[in-house]
Amino acid sequence: MQLPFPVRVECPPGACVCQREQLLSDPQADCRILRLTREEEKKLLERLERISSLQDLAHMQQRIQEQLGLSITIAPGSGEVRSMRGIQIELSDLPGLCRKTRQSIPAAIRKGLERNPEIAFALLDAHDLFGMPGA
Repeated sequence: MQLPFPVRVECPPGACVCQREQLLSDPQADCRILRLTREEEKKLLERLERISSLQDLAHMQQRIQEQLGLSITIAPGSGEVRSMRGIQIELSDLPGLCRKTRQSIPAAIRKGLERNPEIAFALLDAHDLFGMPGA
């Protein structure tokens, strides 16, 4: 299938489970994720590392959903949150998403949260972890 935009170069055989070829062979498939070339991925990761506020992070999540069809869920973990690792970052199971990208996006978001801990505090507060009981 010929796409009207440059697509990500395939991973070496056996190195990834992205199902890229299966995605390309289905004419009804949503191929937006293949727009994330290696160069575009680098730009995205740099941008995620530079998030400046909780609103900025939410805006990036929305843009990623619109442009790539990838939904990202960010929430405090079920246990106690002592570090950025306690914040769960989950990506939707999307065919065409490279294994390395699936790991690098949450890592970039965590770097952004570590650089600006007030964003993590705002995220926790948005989930009522700092809220007063009965308030």
